[in-house]
Amino acid sequence: MRKDNHFFALLLLTCLFAAYAPTTLAVQSPSYLSKVNAKALRTFANLITAPLEIPKNIINTTNKSNFFYGIVGGSLKGLLNTQGRLGAGIIDLLTLSVPTQPITQAVYIWDNFDVDTRYDSLFILDLGKK
Repeated sequence: MRKDNHFFALLLLTCLFAAYAPTTLAVQSPSYLSKVNAKALRTFANLITAPLEIPKNIINTTNKSNFFYGIVGGSLKGLLNTQGRLGAGIIDLLTLSVPTQPITQAVYIWDNFDVDTRYDSLFILDLGKK
């Protein structure tokens, strides 16, 4: 090809990339940013509110059984869930730029306060559209 044809081919490709780039960025960027922002909020909430697992589990265990078992068993269970929530927060902090689904269920400690905390699989990408 001649030199002029190379120039026009390059110009055509540049125009095509310039035309499609804003539409693809507009569709993907807000979704990606909203997922990363939600993960950041979830991360810092897990790191800050993790010690609240102790009174939560004392209350829940006392309500399901007796007072003595609620204090002793709920404290131990709360310590384990505190470590689990802290671990989930640290993992989310280290992988903050990768939008993943929440590890802890309930996502925040104040969601479903009377339900025990569960832990789901790690590193499941959040591919769903919001």
